[in-house]
Amino acid sequence: MSGEDDNRTGGPTQHDDGDGIRGTARGSAPVPLSVLDLVTVGAGHTAAGAVRTAVDLARTAERRGFHRYWVAEHHSMPGVASSSPAVLLAHVAAHTQRIRLGSGGVMLPNHAPLVIAEQFGTLEAMAPGRIDLGLGRAPGTDGATAAALRRTERLNEGADDFPQQLAELTRFLDDTFPDGHPYARIHAVPGPVQATSPGGVQSPHRPPLWLLGSSGFSARLAGSLGLPFAFAHHFSAANTLPALDLYRASFRPSEVLAEPYALIGVSALAAEDEREARRQVMTGALAMVRLRTGRAGLVPSPEEAEAYPFNELERGFVDSWLSNVVHGTPDAVRQGLDDLAKRTGADELMITSNAHGPAARVRSYELIADVYGFAG
Repeated sequence: MSGEDDNRTGGPTQHDDGDGIRGTARGSAPVPLSVLDLVTVGAGHTAAGAVRTAVDLARTAERRGFHRYWVAEHHSMPGVASSSPAVLLAHVAAHTQRIRLGSGGVMLPNHAPLVIAEQFGTLEAMAPGRIDLGLGRAPGTDGATAAALRRTERLNEGADDFPQQLAELTRFLDDTFPDGHPYARIHAVPGPVQATSPGGVQSPHRPPLWLLGSSGFSARLAGSLGLPFAFAHHFSAANTLPALDLYRASFRPSEVLAEPYALIGVSALAAEDEREARRQVMTGALAMVRLRTGRAGLVPSPEEAEAYPFNELERGFVDSWLSNVVHGTPDAVRQGLDDLAKRTGADELMITSNAHGPAARVRSYELIADVYGFAG
């Protein structure tokens, strides 16, 4: 690769996963560990600060040996500043060198496949060999906001058409529409068409596609297409094992993967002592109570969460929610993650550490890296 490609956005340097998908377990971790960042905004903080924290977190993850850093598309949620994954990833790419960066995920029915192909082709040009394209079929928001995004009231149509949208996106990424197809003369740029132009030289990399899910639909589809699969254990824990079993049973080898590769998202937060970890995760629990009851807002402070008068129904929700959040001292979090990896057989754990303030979130990943003996 020419020297002009070696720039501050990462150049040709990439992680040591040969196929762009599989990671390497570091230290004593049972599987590769990665980061899912919701770019949360706490009460008293700003979106600008949340974006700065995203960069700090990605650089910390890179330095400490986490495998990849993903952001997730959400809309109309004051406490989540990740409505534009491609924009965030471009910013983070400019401040990192090696770690894989991706979407966990882009909600494909919200967008024209050509637009996504162009956005992620551009990201690939910015950070060659480091970009993942994770796709979901949910809107990432409520129905009214989804209607505004998609400019249609027929919301189920987008989800039902997901396999067709995925096929269209894949053809745009690979520039493989057949002759006679209405899109045969349309090309996603940056993309493979540039290599066919006179004097053209194109990057050998193409962002790997991942399918995301919280139920069986995407698990089955990912398996049948031989794609890697990411499951949202952090908010759909009851479906984790059935979905992973379905993915593995449905799997058909492809040019991408010879055997299944599944990661699961998991909420985990470590602190120096158990009480502080509990204080921090309660901020996320209260934020979820408010979201589920139509009162979405900024992530509350630990003091606000401690003083909040949970009613019986809310307390039941919080207890259920926290049962799937691995939290406590670093040793307790390590034990919880080890147990989860063993119980699910996941090939990778993607950790989301949600708390009110940036320091607690970044510190949690540092402590997890320390307890597993990661370098840095």
